[in-house]
Amino acid sequence: MLKIAMAQSAVDLGCSPEDFLRDENVAVESVCHPDARKYLKLPFFCELCSYGGNVVISGEKEVLPQLKAYADRAEGYRAFETPAMHVLEKTLKQYGQRICFMAEYFLPDMRVFRVKDCPYPIRVLEREDFKDLYTDTWHNALCADRSHLDMLAVGAYDGDILIGLAGVSADCDSMWQIGIDVLPSYRRQGIASALTTRIAYEVMQRGKVPFYCAAWSNVRSVRNAISSGFRPAWVELTSKPQTFVDEMNGEN
Repeated sequence: MLKIAMAQSAVDLGCSPEDFLRDENVAVESVCHPDARKYLKLPFFCELCSYGGNVVISGEKEVLPQLKAYADRAEGYRAFETPAMHVLEKTLKQYGQRICFMAEYFLPDMRVFRVKDCPYPIRVLEREDFKDLYTDTWHNALCADRSHLDMLAVGAYDGDILIGLAGVSADCDSMWQIGIDVLPSYRRQGIASALTTRIAYEVMQRGKVPFYCAAWSNVRSVRNAISSGFRPAWVELTSKPQTFVDEMNGEN
């Protein structure tokens, strides 16, 4: 699964899978690719990715030397944290860019992964079954903007009431991303982990690799990933134009 993830990251960034295993940092020009994850807006201006060793930088050609110098100076994982990121921000600001997305990605560790029991009945839902569930309540499990990519869901029910939902999005051909929501009054009962492990199992049964993404400050989500037998695999940092960041912050 890790090899499959590296192969997909190589497509996304425009490098080779072996680049993630090198001792030195690697910088490549970002290009569009039809097999990249569907939600990525390519080409990147600045994208940093690490599988725990070096840093692979994918970006616009004119800024690549500065991005590479930054990663070399920051040394490994420190390129993804403060205070080093303030240096990166200075460079990006010159081009009207800002650091925007920072996330940690998880893959199942098959040495510990198992489908967990749920205190409530679970149902597997096909696309026709969850077509009416695109609401704010289930916005992490399902994505209305990319509903055509949502392939499968599993729901936990208290009687006829849906109390938890996990969905998967076919973000690329080989890997499906998991999203999870549980109603607030039903949390801390192991429902999230039960749904996460069940849908991961269903994804693997279909020959795909399930992956899980969380902001590293989202402690609740990270705990669910760990509890569900997932382990950190790689991290990414992405810049976006200042106007995009302002819009996300509601400043436009």
